[in-house]
Amino acid sequence: MNNHTALRCQPGAWLKRLRPMILSTALAVTVAAPQALQAESLADALVSAYNNSGLLEQNRALLRAADEDVAATVAALRPIINWSTDITRSFSRVPAVPGPGNRSSGITNANAGITAELLLYDFGRTPLQISVAKEAVLATRQTLIGIEQRVLLRAVQAYMDVQRNTRFVALRQSNVRVIGESLRAARDRFEVGEVTRTDVAQAEARLSSAQSGLAAAQGDLAQAIEEFIAAVGHKPSRLLQPPHLPTISRTVDSAKSVAVRHHPDILKVQHDVAAADLAILAAEAAMKPRITLNGSLGVREELGGSSFSQQGSFGIRATGPIYQGGALSSAKRRAMALRDAQRGVLHVTSLGVRQNVGNAYAVLRAARAVMTSSNDEVSAARVAFNGVREEAKLGARTILDVLNAEQELLNAQANQISAQADVYIAAYAVLSSMGQLTARDLNLAVQSYDPAAYYNLVKTAPVSSSKQGKQLDRVLRALGKE
Repeated sequence: MNNHTALRCQPGAWLKRLRPMILSTALAVTVAAPQALQAESLADALVSAYNNSGLLEQNRALLRAADEDVAATVAALRPIINWSTDITRSFSRVPAVPGPGNRSSGITNANAGITAELLLYDFGRTPLQISVAKEAVLATRQTLIGIEQRVLLRAVQAYMDVQRNTRFVALRQSNVRVIGESLRAARDRFEVGEVTRTDVAQAEARLSSAQSGLAAAQGDLAQAIEEFIAAVGHKPSRLLQPPHLPTISRTVDSAKSVAVRHHPDILKVQHDVAAADLAILAAEAAMKPRITLNGSLGVREELGGSSFSQQGSFGIRATGPIYQGGALSSAKRRAMALRDAQRGVLHVTSLGVRQNVGNAYAVLRAARAVMTSSNDEVSAARVAFNGVREEAKLGARTILDVLNAEQELLNAQANQISAQADVYIAAYAVLSSMGQLTARDLNLAVQSYDPAAYYNLVKTAPVSSSKQGKQLDRVLRALGKE
C-alpha cells in the first residue's frame, strides 16, 4: 500500500488528534493575542515618550540658550559700567650730585576708578541685531516642534512594531505546536507501517523550519522592545490595539497647502531668511558712526604719603570707521551671500515638504490597499483550510495538504497583522508630514512645554538681584532638578 492510499484509508485518527491544534493556530490572532494585549494604549505611550524624551530636553535647553542671545544683545542698549583698581610701586635711582654714590627714591600709589558708557545712536545696528536674535529664537522654536514630531512618530512606530512582533511570536509558537503534534502523529503511524520514512522526514523538516521562524520572530521582538524602551522611556507592557486611525480627511493637495503654511521645517527656514535680511542691514549700519555718552570717576592716593587726588570726566563721543582693509564691505557681502543661501534652503525645504506629504499619502493608500487585500486573503485562506480539512476527513487529502493549508492561513494572518500596523504608522506619518503630529494636535494628556515662558523672563536681560532675576533663578534651579 503506498503512502497516499494509507492516508486515505485511515484519516480519522490523525485528523481527530490534529484538529484541536490547528484550530488554536487559526484563532491565534483573533482570540489569543487580543486577550494578552490589554494594559497600555498608544496615547499612553505617546505621553511617556513626550515626558521622557532626552532629545526634547536637549533642544529645550538650546532654545533657552537662543533666548539668552536676545538678552545679551538687549544689554548693549543699557549703560555699561566697569570698575578698576590697582596699586603701583614706582622707584628710581640717580647719581648723587655732588658727591659719590646714587640717590634712590620710591612711591606707592593706589588707584580706583569707575567708567560708564551709554550707547546713544548707532544708526539702528544694535536694534537690528536684537531683531536678528529674536528671529533666531523663533526659528529654534520651530526646530523644537520638529523634534517633537520626530519623537512622537518614533514612539508610534515603536509601539506598532512591538505589537506586530508580539503577535508574530504568538503565531509562530502556535505553528510550532501544530507541526510538533503532526510530527508525533506521523511517527506513530510510521511505527505501525501506515506511512513511510519520507513522511516523517517532511514533518521533521517542517518543524525545524517553524522553530527557525519562531527564533527569528523572537529576535525581532527583542529588538522591537529595545527600540520601544529608547523611544518611550520604559519597557512595554501589554499593548492595546489602537481604537481608530487619526482623522485624515484632507486631499493630498489641501494637505500640501496646510504643510507649506504650517510645517515647522518651513517656518524655521522662513525665520532664518528674515534673520539673514536683517543681518544685511546690520552690516550696513556697522559702516556708520557710533555715538556714546561716556563718563569716568577715579581717585589716586599715595600710600604712606600725603598725596591724594580725584578726577572725573564725562562727554559725548562719536566714533566711526575710516579704513579697515575692506573688512566691513566683506562682512556685508558675506551677509548677502548667507541670505541667498537661506532663500535657497527655503525653496528646497518647501519642495521637500510637499514631496513628503505626497509620499506619505501614497504610502497610506498602499497600506490601506494591502490591509484590504490581506483581509480578503485571510477569509479565502480560512475557507480553503476548512475545505481541505473536510476533504481530509473523507480521505481525499493528506496530512501534508492540511498542514500546507494551515500554513497558508498563518501566512495570511501574518500579512494581515503587518498591514494593520503599517496603516497606523502611515497615518501618523501623514500627520507628521503636514506638521500636525504634536502633543497639542493629538490632544495628549501632558503638560505642554511653553517656549515663550523662559523667553519672557529673560528678554529684558534682568540682573540677578532684581525681582525678575530672582524668579529666573528659581526657574533655573527647578530645571536643574529635572
